[in-house]
Amino acid sequence: MCTGTISQDLLSKRKKIALVGLGYVGLPIAMELAKHLSVIGFDINEKRLEKLRQHIDTSGELASDVFEGKDIRFTSSEKELAEASFYIIAVPTPIDQHNEPDLSPLLSATRTVARVLKKGDYVVYESTVYPGCTEEDCVPLLEQLSGLHAGVDFKYGYSPERINPGDKIHTLQNTVKIVSGCDEEATREIREVYQWVTQAGLHIAPNIKVAEAAKIIENTQRDVNIALMNELSIIFDRMGINTYDVLEAAGTKWNFLHFSPGLVGGHCIGVDPYYLVHKAKELQYHPKMINSGRFVNDSMGRYIGKKIVKKVISLGKNILRARVLIMGITFKENVSDIRNSKVVDMIHEFEDFGALVDVVDPLASAEEVWHAYHIRLSEQPEGPYDAIVVAVPHKDYITLDESYFLSLVKGPAVLGDVKGIYRHRIQTLEYWSL
Repeated sequence: MCTGTISQDLLSKRKKIALVGLGYVGLPIAMELAKHLSVIGFDINEKRLEKLRQHIDTSGELASDVFEGKDIRFTSSEKELAEASFYIIAVPTPIDQHNEPDLSPLLSATRTVARVLKKGDYVVYESTVYPGCTEEDCVPLLEQLSGLHAGVDFKYGYSPERINPGDKIHTLQNTVKIVSGCDEEATREIREVYQWVTQAGLHIAPNIKVAEAAKIIENTQRDVNIALMNELSIIFDRMGINTYDVLEAAGTKWNFLHFSPGLVGGHCIGVDPYYLVHKAKELQYHPKMINSGRFVNDSMGRYIGKKIVKKVISLGKNILRARVLIMGITFKENVSDIRNSKVVDMIHEFEDFGALVDVVDPLASAEEVWHAYHIRLSEQPEGPYDAIVVAVPHKDYITLDESYFLSLVKGPAVLGDVKGIYRHRIQTLEYWSL
């Protein structure tokens, strides 16, 4: 039986806590816990582990001094993982090529933990999943492989990640954390552990399924609202008015919701709604609004590509072998993460028309881009170009002026500004934004 004192044992360092998965979510949590507890940081990526041992976070989220003075050991050894008594699983939950949930990383991590699980241990999931996944997919696997009984021999819970990559304002420490457990005892112990992670407080969900649902609708809500803005931008473009001008005017109303159009990629907003759609269809309900939002947002990369192609042709140029520069390929500004980048769709659209595309990005890894998309990053722009598209508004791009872009083009050319950061600042180039 579980003793109910695991949080005290962790605090006194009689027991250890393990983070399984050291990406954008797992690593910051591990480092916060390592201020107070003895932490085992587990990951299957040895290259990443070696960097972490050198106090280098390859995602660029944590500075090297964050690692100083922390009680943490980085390992890929299951033998060392077995020293822990409290496991937090924070691995990616992507979708496959058919937009269906791909639970393979989550179930693989679950199998790893199950092989070392002991009586009295705790397992908490952070990965974003559809409601019911923890108790219907993960816990049975823990029981099957460990031979232990959930809720009796070991406890489990769910605390959804709320980390926003690149956001230095809404951080792990100042964001409320949702926690839930399989019973009152588990909830109490999990709450005690997570109070060392955040200073903003905890919200206790009544059960695990509610906590799972709360997380997935956070991103679904944003996805639907951004889809509305993207659809409006298509309508306003046909009217010949700028969407950002409209939003600026509408935003003067106190209750106007401030969303803007753009490319929706990454590992959260562009993925999570599909998990909810999957579960809804399992329950014989086909969600119309969520699916419509996904269709609009998934179409925007290709739409932007077509708009720029039309602009190039309108200048009397042949799009076949026209030269296009794409600035930015990460899924959003000021991060190095390229997962599910919708800029790739734009690139493919240009290539389908026969254009020659160069891509630059000051934050993305050329090796990762090639491995993920077979797209080569250029170190610097090598003009002249017929069109330039600022696809991702990295801080390095914000201060660029029209003279910079003019130095990269020859004759009449198009400047595509996906997020409208140069609005009202371009006089000579053919300007277009969402």
